[in-house]
Amino acid sequence: MTFVSDFEPKILWQYFDKILTIPRGSKSEGKIREYIISVAEKNGRDYVQDAVGNLVIRKPGTAGHENAAGVILQAHIDMVNEKNSDVDFDFDKDAIVPQIDGDYLKATGTTLGADNGIGVAAMLAIMSDNSLEHGPLELLFTIDEETGLTGAQGLGNDLLKGRQLLNLDTEEENSLCIGCAGGGDTRVTVAIKRIAKPAGTVGLQFKLTGLKGGHSGCDIHMQKGNAVKLMVRALYACSEKMKFNIVDIAGGDKHNAIPREAFATAVIDAGSKDQFVAKMKAQMAAIAEEYKSVEPGFTFQVADAEVSTKVLDDASSQMLLNFAQAMPHGVIAMNYFIPGLVDTSTNFAKIRLNDDAIFVLMSSRSAITSGMNAIRERIHAVAGLVNGSLEESDAYPGWQPNMDSRLLKIMKELYTKETGVKPEVGAIHAGLECGIIGAKYDGMDMISFGPQIEFPHSPDERVKIDTVGTFYKMLLKSLKELV
Repeated sequence: MTFVSDFEPKILWQYFDKILTIPRGSKSEGKIREYIISVAEKNGRDYVQDAVGNLVIRKPGTAGHENAAGVILQAHIDMVNEKNSDVDFDFDKDAIVPQIDGDYLKATGTTLGADNGIGVAAMLAIMSDNSLEHGPLELLFTIDEETGLTGAQGLGNDLLKGRQLLNLDTEEENSLCIGCAGGGDTRVTVAIKRIAKPAGTVGLQFKLTGLKGGHSGCDIHMQKGNAVKLMVRALYACSEKMKFNIVDIAGGDKHNAIPREAFATAVIDAGSKDQFVAKMKAQMAAIAEEYKSVEPGFTFQVADAEVSTKVLDDASSQMLLNFAQAMPHGVIAMNYFIPGLVDTSTNFAKIRLNDDAIFVLMSSRSAITSGMNAIRERIHAVAGLVNGSLEESDAYPGWQPNMDSRLLKIMKELYTKETGVKPEVGAIHAGLECGIIGAKYDGMDMISFGPQIEFPHSPDERVKIDTVGTFYKMLLKSLKELV
């Protein structure tokens, strides 16, 4: 146990402290699921695991509330595994190392996993606390939310009995979420041709690091730098003035994380090396100036590189830069009715090269089907210009707000009464499992809330400590009110 166990409410933080020691990256949730089952068995709770690995644990209603309308609590058990490139950390075996950051808790060079570990810890606390007042509870722990919501998508439509769902995956304090965007990924593969390294050329490696990254939905409106797009932008500008050959370019990883780092290697005639370096530095200096208010850690480095592999030929090098430069990224459209809410966006999430192809991952979001179709068609059009092939998952559904929701009415009144602050009610530009669950279970009344979590999906992720107590208090009061 660490100092985290001493925070209040202790029962929640002690569970979160334990969760920090358990590997639980997306698609590797076995150990955290085993731990949750062990807590259920220790407390004598019935549970069922479905075909894809989701867990439902049932806790009966307390005395006098055995026949009250059931309530579902829901959180996902996986986390995004992201670390800074200079951090030695193995997500498959190492425990997250927490540290205090003023009023916040964060990790040491890695994601913290407060998204959605705080929600999981809250559910474990409720499962094991027999002093609470509530009706029948179903605790739904879903898998693999972070890489496509596949746990929710695989959830059977006969597993849940209740029709009131409290999702614990919102990341803004004093906020009640009643809607979310849908989303889906597009993978583009483009053929390239490689040749032997031209005689008389020298290699250069370019590194762009220090960007903040962040969640490709919740943070996309902040217009942070996308390291891949900025690296391509600088290389493309240089390609208009001089000839060079790309050897490799890489950046980004997770579909729902804005790339924080990008790396490129190129060869150029030895006589043009200094000019190339000067041009790249000038381009990056101008970009750093543009982004200085949101990317103070912007760091660009150039180094000589020994190149022994084949390089992209002239046509493939220019095609790569044209293609990646033209591919969209960022906010595409804002909502016309809710100020500040993004309607449609796309994230240029990842680029890799192998011997004969470019691989690009795009992750798009929209609150409306037509918006999703439009941005995907734009991606298709750019890919078509370079004869790219497409692999595309079906988009998952969004969650349409219900202003007449009973849960919304109760939660608004509770928040105002208990905190003295009227909660913000709105939707988010990110995927929540509510959209999928609501599509599977007709008549499901849903709301999402949580503590203040900032910069999720990046090593800067942090949770505001005192908001966890407020969140948990409101959760318990809500369960009491709903009996």
